[in-house]
Amino acid sequence: MENESDKREMRGADDFDLVAIVRKLWRGRKLIVWSCVIAAVAALIAAFSIPKEYTASAVLSPELPSVQMSTGVGALAGMMGFNIAENGQDAVYPILYPEVVMSAPFIAELFSVEVSDRKGEMQATLYDYLLDRCRRPWWSHLISAPFAAVERLVEFWSDERPTEGADVDPYRFTAEQMKAAKSLRSRIAVSVDRKTSVITLRVTMQDPVVAAAVADAVIENLQRYITSYRTSKARRDLEFAEHLCEESRMAYETAQSRYAEYVDRNQNVVLRRVRIEEERLQNEMQLAYNVYNQTSQQLQLARAKVQEMTPVYAVVSPVTVPLRASRPSKPTIIAVFVFLAGAGSSAWIIFGRDVMSRIREK
Repeated sequence: MENESDKREMRGADDFDLVAIVRKLWRGRKLIVWSCVIAAVAALIAAFSIPKEYTASAVLSPELPSVQMSTGVGALAGMMGFNIAENGQDAVYPILYPEVVMSAPFIAELFSVEVSDRKGEMQATLYDYLLDRCRRPWWSHLISAPFAAVERLVEFWSDERPTEGADVDPYRFTAEQMKAAKSLRSRIAVSVDRKTSVITLRVTMQDPVVAAAVADAVIENLQRYITSYRTSKARRDLEFAEHLCEESRMAYETAQSRYAEYVDRNQNVVLRRVRIEEERLQNEMQLAYNVYNQTSQQLQLARAKVQEMTPVYAVVSPVTVPLRASRPSKPTIIAVFVFLAGAGSSAWIIFGRDVMSRIREK
């Protein structure tokens, strides 16, 4: 009986506290409403101050090198979420493509891409666009003003000068180039499905035409990089086969000329020694021809090997110019501001006033 009475008293105290909290909130409803209204106005100002961003995307399906494996092992790996084919003889398999795109040499190649806005009023390199044409919210200028002043002061006393995007050394970025590279990396996103090896590329820029142009440049450079890597050994073999074929052709032509010259010089001679020398030169010519024929066949095989090793990318979803901005989301910004304002004013009404009154009493 005593335990039940204690529980009732505790439940009654909890109910009383809840009612008191509701009464406090009701008495301070004007503060909550005005806080939410002010937060909504501030959210509108912030939302319209943030520049619009447009996202251009594309989906690619690369051709993977064939790897001989057990069917059971391949099926088991597929059930576990891994693709063994991409871990075969190819060192740069699709799962590493995001690292390739974010590498300094790859980013440096993108600096020289020519871009233009949707109105056709701006023609510049991507390097200049990132540094001079991208807009920022007004408060970012206030926050970065002291740091910008310090950077300009350091540049004034140093011998370093801004470098154009076309003269970028990917192994030694300047401060300005590092700033542009950091901005570009934050605007490019590459994801790879581990099971299907499908590549999804997203590029976000403040202009939809620029976003689409940069996405196309990323796809083209990535394809060229992977093609160059996949065919590097085959191209070296092709160069060696071309060298051998050229040497064997010259040796055959030399042997052929020697044989023809000797036969023309000894047409009416019936000596056995002359006939033996003629047979020897003819054999040398035939041997040189056989070598030349074999090297020619090897050259054709090497050319076919280069073509075979050249990867093919199926564009599942091509790049298109986005029509709507992907960010900022104004409703989300307003909802977050209003929620924080309402939660903060409610906490002040419930706890803050009592805490401040106790502090003043002490």
